[in-house]
Amino acid sequence: VQLQASGGGLVQAGGSLRLSCAASGLTFSGVTMGWFRQAPGKEREFVAAINWIGFSTDYADSVKGRFTISRDGAKGTVYLQMNSLKAEETAVYYCAAGYGRSLVTMSTVVHWGQGTQVTVSS
Repeated sequence: VQLQASGGGLVQAGGSLRLSCAASGLTFSGVTMGWFRQAPGKEREFVAAINWIGFSTDYADSVKGRFTISRDGAKGTVYLQMNSLKAEETAVYYCAAGYGRSLVTMSTVVHWGQGTQVTVSS
């Protein structure tokens, strides 16, 4: 299984970025995908998740209304559209995958991708 994250970069506060995660080697039926982030000196935290089949989604309270997770089944890719970014959201963003009927959480991640750095300047 490979999860290839991309799309990070430097953006000013209030700006937008779209992260992508290309997944391979997965049997997408029963898979849930998610984004997590880890800021310097802090623990990794949940950002958003999506169910591959049912289109169910979940978001951390801190990003609701600003971030949108989506997926393209044909491309095997999950996206995270991030709007109105804040300086405190500077972090390494990780793509992850889990299995089961419930959306993936920190405790149910099975596969981690490499991170992509997002830096938000104030």
